[in-house]
Amino acid sequence: MKSIIKYLLVCLAMMATTTGAFAEVEVDYESSFTANFGKGDLAPYYIMSNRGGTITQQYGALVNAALKHQIDTTERFSYGFGAELWAGLSSALPYEKYHLDKDAFIPHDERPAYCWVQQLYADVKYRSLFATIGAKARRSEVVDAELSSGDLVMSGNARPGAGVAAGFINYQTIPYTKGWLQISGEISYERFSDGDWLKNHYNYYNNSLTTGYWFHYKQMHLRTRPDQPVVVTIGAQAATQFAGTWNTYENGVLTKSLKMPANFKSFFRAIVAGSGGNNLGDQLYVEGNHVGSWDVMVEYKHSSIGKMRAYHQTIWEDGSGIGLQNGFDGLWGIEWKSPEKAIVSGAVLEYLDFTNQSGRIHFSKEMEAASSIQGEATGFDNYYNNYCYNGYHNRGMSIGSPFVRGVIYNTDGYLRYTDNLLRGFHIGLKGDVNDEIDYRLLFSYRKGWGTAEMPRQKGVSATCFLLEANVRPHWLRNFDFRMQFAFDRGSLLGNNTGWLVSMRYNGNFNIGK
Repeated sequence: MKSIIKYLLVCLAMMATTTGAFAEVEVDYESSFTANFGKGDLAPYYIMSNRGGTITQQYGALVNAALKHQIDTTERFSYGFGAELWAGLSSALPYEKYHLDKDAFIPHDERPAYCWVQQLYADVKYRSLFATIGAKARRSEVVDAELSSGDLVMSGNARPGAGVAAGFINYQTIPYTKGWLQISGEISYERFSDGDWLKNHYNYYNNSLTTGYWFHYKQMHLRTRPDQPVVVTIGAQAATQFAGTWNTYENGVLTKSLKMPANFKSFFRAIVAGSGGNNLGDQLYVEGNHVGSWDVMVEYKHSSIGKMRAYHQTIWEDGSGIGLQNGFDGLWGIEWKSPEKAIVSGAVLEYLDFTNQSGRIHFSKEMEAASSIQGEATGFDNYYNNYCYNGYHNRGMSIGSPFVRGVIYNTDGYLRYTDNLLRGFHIGLKGDVNDEIDYRLLFSYRKGWGTAEMPRQKGVSATCFLLEANVRPHWLRNFDFRMQFAFDRGSLLGNNTGWLVSMRYNGNFNIGK
């Protein structure tokens, strides 16, 4: 937590310095009030997903305030900054914790904090490059934030971490390609402030608890000229959880505590996925918990029909997935956007399959002495899970696809994903009723069969639905209103029904000369 505070103080100092040193700048701001309520353990899936982990509970009343100054991409040198604060009260949910002296699991209520900083960052740009310090939300390079089920690696479903990032500003033309090839890229190191959340939600019975870890993310994508009717994008993303303190429990007793190194070698291995060496936390394969995707997208534009896109993300966690030995696993989607406002102005259809996972189990020599297979084991990928780290999530919300049942649902205090063997589809629609009212409709069905390590004999399923209306009255300038109704049905997520209403006010002001 101390390191996060240091990052935030540095961001504030940079914001104050840059604001006073340069000419007049425009700052956008917004404030909102949001209330949600309903029936079930948590808010319905579509009310809580892909919104940065801000709304998760059965009911709550929250206010938020945000401001930002965006980088001017037309200038050689530019800077930006932003801050977003949330506060309010949300309902509690009981989670089980094992008490050794009583030899029993005793529920205790947990709820989100009454106040937290969602984003606080400072940006600087020179020519085609940028650098960021602080906590800043990301957007997917592949999927639509409004209509998609979510990116497989960096969906925006969880709170952002605080750290440093650098890369290209948007897509940049590669020299000597005559404008026909562009590149986008980013690399970052971050920390999540979820240590207390993990400690408070863990059952302290079996398995392990890992806190204080680092998070590394990188992406690179290539695309053809965007001004052409057909645009092709290919690339990859990769993320790693590494370092931290690994505590292992057996029947409520702490049996091992290992502080994994956070030195130069560890930071370098996060980039190149090197061997863990003497790091007992992950020495069988590579150091850290790795998640990545191969991304492919083809876009077609026409003045009369709008924009059509087809895309695919292949998920991977080790060499077998990188080598595309995991069948059809990944996200498959098609998207259409109208060239003008209409009753249906956008649509997305997606299919997600996580059932192959590079095969079930192929033991290596290191895992089983009787095995004749040498070197790294293949199969048994167990997406988003890792035996050393507590899964690819922040505060129980998936950093990758929220389509996989999040850890926040595990009221038994188990801090890993329980149903990543799943298959399902997702539909998203949006449109404009008139100049003041638009809507969004989301629907999905999925079925899970546990994990490769702990498969279910019978699958569990979930049917999810959302209807959203956004109203922007012309007579009430700078205000907009949002109303949502959503429900979940089935044994995977439980039977949850909920409503959400919000009111937002936004505008801008100038500071400086």
